[in-house]
Amino acid sequence: MKGKILIQRYVSPCGDLVLGAFGGELCLCNWVQEKHPGRVEHRLRTALNVDYEEGTSDLLREAVRQLDEYFCGTRRDFDLPLHFEGTDFQKTVWRRLLEIPYGSTVSYGLMARQIGRPKAVRAVANANGANAISIFVPCHRVIGSDSSLTGYGGGLDAKTFLLALERRLAQ
Repeated sequence: MKGKILIQRYVSPCGDLVLGAFGGELCLCNWVQEKHPGRVEHRLRTALNVDYEEGTSDLLREAVRQLDEYFCGTRRDFDLPLHFEGTDFQKTVWRRLLEIPYGSTVSYGLMARQIGRPKAVRAVANANGANAISIFVPCHRVIGSDSSLTGYGGGLDAKTFLLALERRLAQ
């Protein structure tokens, strides 16, 4: 018998998101209009042997509340249980993303050095792209070594919006 990821749509000021809960943990916060449609959802469905079911739960209601506070500027940090589904390397990168301070950015190269893999810049970028829990796991805070805004699952407009929101409110 398959398990399920309970999903709910969230309308943010910079694009619609799909939130997902699995086993009491947030496993999904992905852009409806994304760079690689269906890739994240397919990976979760396959790895966890689950189906998706629309609905809500206490965890999803709390995720919505925290996102609302984030977009209103009253929340800088999230405190939800998270479920990472990926390789050990990806999980290392995603945990490192959680350590990037609100309103700050780091380069892919710096991030590779911080996790002790200085030559794995491209792998760090790929792991960022595979992050299933956008915003809560702030992959938008990773930029090119020349400070350019590089790819983002929700598109560069969403990344620009999120970084500008955080910079404005971090001051």
